[in-house]
Amino acid sequence: MNMDPQSALQQSTTLMLDMDGTLLDLAFDNYMWKELVPRRYAAQNDLSFEEARELLMAKYKAVQGDLEWYCLDHWCDRLGIDVVQLHHDVSHRIGYLPGALEFLRQVHDQDIRVLLVTNAHRDTLALKDAITGLGDYFDGLHSSHDFGFAKESQEFWCALQEEVDFDPETTLFVDDSQPVLQSAKTYGIGRLVTVTHPDTTAPVKQGSEFRGVERVADMLPS
Repeated sequence: MNMDPQSALQQSTTLMLDMDGTLLDLAFDNYMWKELVPRRYAAQNDLSFEEARELLMAKYKAVQGDLEWYCLDHWCDRLGIDVVQLHHDVSHRIGYLPGALEFLRQVHDQDIRVLLVTNAHRDTLALKDAITGLGDYFDGLHSSHDFGFAKESQEFWCALQEEVDFDPETTLFVDDSQPVLQSAKTYGIGRLVTVTHPDTTAPVKQGSEFRGVERVADMLPS
């Protein structure tokens, strides 16, 4: 993409937005999977927190990028923990990234089709929509679980294309995941932007090959 993110937004017919780490603060998910789930797993299996976290990180890594990694049912079965209930227990931690809600309000009023394109499980999506109301600002909510392939897979983009019929050359896609953006690039999506500050409790990320904005609101005209 040669044009800057602001120009790309103004000149695109379809805007595809990731959810976690793009619109919503990834701090919630990182707390869930790196702190809360290991703590519960440690208690259930008579392990120290460090032992539990090390074990879980290996389990996560084994399926990272696959649909199972994003599937709450998979982790409920594998870990013997009701991770859906855990999400509800700490749902007060779910929130927008700075400027994201204002961004959604503004693009919702523009002449551009706005689609949520997420790897989030439908249970997670429903909970986060209920907490934030983000679904009100989209022309469609699309979870990779509906298609059977994660966004890291070319099969996902083929299935999404059949579902919503987008023009890759005039589509702008914004995500914080480098493997996902790489997959979108391989598919032929011409306008790709990465969010470099997906977790407000962590430092800004450096070194992406894609045009970066700290937050989606940076793409609005100044």
